[in-house]
Amino acid sequence: MIDVTEILEHWYAGRPKVEVARSLGVDAKTVRRYVAAAEAAGMAPGGPPVTPEQWRALARQWFPQVAGTGVRQVSWREIAVHHDRIAALVGVVPVSVIHQRLADEAGLEASVASVRRYVRAHFPAGARAGEVRMVRPPGVPGEEAQVDYGYLGLWPDPSTGRRRRVRAFSMVLPYSRHLFVRPGVSMTQRAWVEAHVAALEFLGGAPRRLVPDNLKAGVCKPDLYDPKINRGYAELAAHYGCLVDPARACHPRDKATIEAHQRYIRSSFFAGRDWPSLAAMAADAARWVHPYD
Repeated sequence: MIDVTEILEHWYAGRPKVEVARSLGVDAKTVRRYVAAAEAAGMAPGGPPVTPEQWRALARQWFPQVAGTGVRQVSWREIAVHHDRIAALVGVVPVSVIHQRLADEAGLEASVASVRRYVRAHFPAGARAGEVRMVRPPGVPGEEAQVDYGYLGLWPDPSTGRRRRVRAFSMVLPYSRHLFVRPGVSMTQRAWVEAHVAALEFLGGAPRRLVPDNLKAGVCKPDLYDPKINRGYAELAAHYGCLVDPARACHPRDKATIEAHQRYIRSSFFAGRDWPSLAAMAADAARWVHPYD
């Protein structure tokens, strides 16, 4: 109930719904759902003052399921149980990721907004470290997919006792930001093609244009006007009816969306985690990009 009233108070103060969602760390659809009740009641931002007690009364009226006896408010004491774990992750991953991991791995029932307030109170210096913001670029749905094979970090492989360099093949649709990720320790030509097939199957279709970097598995010879595409990659593009348009060397803005996502993948998926095997890491990545399967 505290989180519902906080959403309503921020919206009533004139903040855009998207900004409210980003600030409080909740899904934009959740904000729209709660605000819709206030709008249906004839309320609008900037209206007559509403006290916190009045907001709570309205919220109980509009959302009785939230205020029911079966739902309890989770106190900071329950978040504080995970203080050491939070301390290890603050500044390494965004607060929203800390909340998600505690919810998934430790069963924490507190909302992300409650965790965010706890972090701001106890770790003010690192509260916003690692946060990544991405702006939707202009474009047409299905026009292009951006591809990258980016470095994630070192992973201690339990089977060998050695630290291995892990990279991630990733493909994103810039318009929707729908993302596919497959981590690995090498990228042969065959693995490159197989990763594309898996990505296009995951995304449910092929874009008009593929924008990769100049990895040897895909581009034999980079060139501004006439890049030489690897034969296997060219055959894949012909099969799916795509144009391969490699980004220019040393021009990350040519595929800015996937570059931003690489930072997000490192912080949200990889940083601060361990896996018993590479297969387990890949399976976890599949769940991470599509958690509702």
